[in-house]
Amino acid sequence: MKHVMTTFLRISATALLLLTLISSSQAQLIPLLGGQRAGISSLQFLKIGTGARAVGMAEAFIAVADDASSLHYNPAGMVQCAGHEAMFSHTNWVVDLQHEFVAGIYRLSESDAVGLSFTALHTEDMEVRTETQPLGTGRYFSYGDIGIGLSYARQLTAQFSFGATVRYVEETIDVLKTRAVMIDLGTYYWTGLGSTRFSVTVSNFGNNVAPEGTVDLPRGEEVSSFQEFSPPTMFRIGFAFEPYEDDYNRLTTSIQLNHPNDNSENVSVGAEYAWNELFFVRAGYKLNVDEEGLTAGAGINAPIGFGRGGVDYAYAEFGRLGGVHRITLRLGL
Repeated sequence: MKHVMTTFLRISATALLLLTLISSSQAQLIPLLGGQRAGISSLQFLKIGTGARAVGMAEAFIAVADDASSLHYNPAGMVQCAGHEAMFSHTNWVVDLQHEFVAGIYRLSESDAVGLSFTALHTEDMEVRTETQPLGTGRYFSYGDIGIGLSYARQLTAQFSFGATVRYVEETIDVLKTRAVMIDLGTYYWTGLGSTRFSVTVSNFGNNVAPEGTVDLPRGEEVSSFQEFSPPTMFRIGFAFEPYEDDYNRLTTSIQLNHPNDNSENVSVGAEYAWNELFFVRAGYKLNVDEEGLTAGAGINAPIGFGRGGVDYAYAEFGRLGGVHRITLRLGL
């Protein structure tokens, strides 16, 4: 185990150096490849952030993850949660899309936890339009994505935790369906230097996928074979700590390097201020991400009859696409 701890310390130092260089220069590890790789992956709904707390911190969250949103960002964070917890999150996504996230954590013991999550992206039915009938054919089609994940995390030592998620995903566009099984892996490591911690995650890892079904073209032709695309795999390295903390005040800061398989590397930085663990203010910024940048949010915790509860709100800037609003309800035991 001493060898594992030494290895993680070395990785942590290397990651911090990379994060510092990238954040200061706003450069990329692989220059100019973002535009060339854009559009090469499918199942894009898996990249949408969940949980108003995490989004308010610009999703620089894998090294903070200590609530039910860890099922999306870092499954190893489940064992950092104070107890059993459920989360319900709703997002008014861009272009009239609605995004839902429901997750629950059940602590099996002080060192084990399991989780179940459900993600959905959906819109109202839309009318089919063709070249010859641009005003509509009278037929409607639906679009929707779902993801169902089962997670497990274990605290292997006082400092190191590991977690994994197996997720079934399905995308429906009219008569076409794309189905796949994805895997998330995450680690959570307390360095022993104050409150500093370090995390590494891989999300949405799986085989290439292609739609299934048959499409009737206007000229009477049928198409039933479609090109395969990779899932939106994401590799993240994150670092977080509390630069200031006393009996009533806490300031948490986090920085995170994100490496998607279908775009440029980017960096997220975020912070959360808490007063007496009852009131929270959050802010963050995403560097080198098209149409994204500033995020902000707030939250409140309140004791309830059977345990604890809280409500969080977050706003994320999306440039020409407008702003995105999220609200999250948390319940815990």
